[in-house]
Formats: sequence, structure tokens, C-alpha cells
Amino acid sequence: GWSQGWQDPAAGGLEIDLCPIADGGEGFSAAMVAALNGTWHLAPCHDALGRAITAEYGTIPRSDGLYAVIEMAQAAGLWRIPAAERDIRHAHTYGVGELLRHASQQHQLAGIFLGIGGSATNDGGLGMAAALGWGFYDAAGVELPPSPASIARLVRIDGSQRVILPPIVAACDVNNPLCGEHGAAAIFSPQKGASPSDVRFLDDAMRQLVSLCAAENRALQPGAGAAGGLGFGLLQWTDSARLQSGFDLVAHALELRRRIERADLVITGEGSLDEQSLGGKGPIGVAEMAAELGRPCLAMAGRISAGLRQHPLFAATHALLDAGLSLEETMQQGTELLEQRAALAASAWPLLALPPRHDPA
Repeated sequence: GWSQGWQDPAAGGLEIDLCPIADGGEGFSAAMVAALNGTWHLAPCHDALGRAITAEYGTIPRSDGLYAVIEMAQAAGLWRIPAAERDIRHAHTYGVGELLRHASQQHQLAGIFLGIGGSATNDGGLGMAAALGWGFYDAAGVELPPSPASIARLVRIDGSQRVILPPIVAACDVNNPLCGEHGAAAIFSPQKGASPSDVRFLDDAMRQLVSLCAAENRALQPGAGAAGGLGFGLLQWTDSARLQSGFDLVAHALELRRRIERADLVITGEGSLDEQSLGGKGPIGVAEMAAELGRPCLAMAGRISAGLRQHPLFAATHALLDAGLSLEETMQQGTELLEQRAALAASAWPLLALPPRHDPA
């Protein structure tokens, strides 16, 4: 939509380089598989409420061997759960563990890239761990369902039957810790259907889980709160996982720096550009790289918060909601509105009075 709008005659003849970008959330696998000539595979697994589904993941060849590229949202994504059915206290990441297990058993892997974003969960990775062979038990020795609702009764954790996976690089789209005012529950669970009492319950459950595991340092690591604490779970329940900026990972694969260096103007955006975007989201990464290379950057989004509208990273911002329609109408007419906003941005391009392009020494 935006590229069509940018073809407005006022913009003149332009060369446009369309570059998909992802930060660990939805679109991570598609960007990586497309950039690195990968192959798609299907696997049976379960969604965040335990319903049987089929999900896809990719494999990509690299100089040191074959890697799987997996999105946790393919299994435990919020997009799979209708708003009326969301149940954050019982949602889990079991299907994510199933995808990891399937990929490692079906392919001779040198490693796994796992995008952790867009989750419907806040289970600290318990579900994933259960699918990988970890057992969680109450005081009577009864195995517990791997969800936040069970953590209050959890007294024993058994990893004797766990599956050993290849090294995992977890691509995070945020850098939040697991617990506290900036943690997974406080910042992200409300958008997954959590009430204020659910937020308190979930944060208390994550704190209890950390205490049981004596894993305070892991809970504080940037990205531990990604995907409802799956970042923490990967550090705690697998043998060789590390957390990395998803944007950095994808930007390297797509040679984004080289492409920005060739550009006179960079355009980026997402559904909602707000303060959460500053915690590791792709559009901010694009804008920061553009600023580093001396290229102006425009932001286009459905909604843009007041703080981001005036952010020094952006030469200008354009929000679809500025058209004056309701949120529902804006979402229904998103493509048309994006073309209109892009045409407006294109017509304003000569008026931006941006500094001349300069190349870093």
C-alpha cells in the first residue's frame, strides 16, 4: 500500500527498494527464509489453549550447517486465539516446544533461530519445557499442567527426561526483564486479555517460578520477559540458548545496512508506533540505523503516540488514524488509507527541508 502511494506524480521518478523487516515477532521466519533461500516445513502441534493445529517453520542452509527458523507465534501466537476465548492464566507455550522438538528430530541441525514475539502466553516457558520433557509436580507428586495457574502448587521440577536441542538463538522483539513494573505481565499481558488482577497474579507467579528455580539473574536479563517470559524459559529450560535482538539478526541476514547506505530516504512503520516500540522493535532499529548512516527516516503507522510523533529519529510521521475515522473503520480501510498517507508524504517530500545526505567517514 505505501509503495503505491509513494508513486504519486509529485514524488517524481523514484527507485524503491522494498525490504521486509522483522524483530522476532510475526514475519520473522518469512523474512529469514526469503532472504536465505530456505525451505518450509509443516509440523503438528498445539496452540496456546491446547488445541491441535498445524504450524510451519523453515530451514536455511548456512556455511556451518542447516538451521531451523521458527516463530513461537506460529504455535502460541495471540493471532490464533479469538479475543473472546483468551485465558492468560491457562495459556501455555507447549506447542513451541513441540516445534523445537519436531525440527531437531526431523533435521540434522547445526542450530535454531527462534523468533519470540506475538505470544498469547505469560507462562515463563513452562509449556515449552513440558513439551521438551521437563516434569512439574505438586507436593503429592502429581504432574501439573504447565501454565501460570499451576505455579502456586509447584514444588518439584524434574529435568531427567528432557530433550537436548541444538544451540538456540532467540530473536527478541523487546528487552524487558521477566518481572516487575517493566516485566512481561505488567507491560504485555493486558494486550493479551489480562485484567488488572490477572496482571498481579501473573507477576506473582513468575516471581514464584524464579524463586523455585533460584534464577534471579536469568529473570533480570534483557529479553527475559519477551513472549510472556519465554525468553526466561529458554535460558532456564534449554542447555545452550542465548537471547539476541531480533532486529539485529534479521538486519544482518537482509544486508540492511548496505541497502540503507544506498538510499536517500528510508520509510518504516508498524501497526502502533508508541513507547513500547522503543524496547527493541524493528521500526526503531531501522530508524536508528538510518540516523547512524545519515539518512532521513519517515514513519508510517496505524497509530503513532504523541511521544513518537516528535521523536528525533524521524524526519516526519504519518498515522492512518489522522484521517479522522474510527479505529474499526481505519483497520477495514487500511490499504487505501496507507496509500493516501503515502501520497501525502510523497507530496511533502520537497518541503521537508531535510539536511543533505552525508556518508559516514
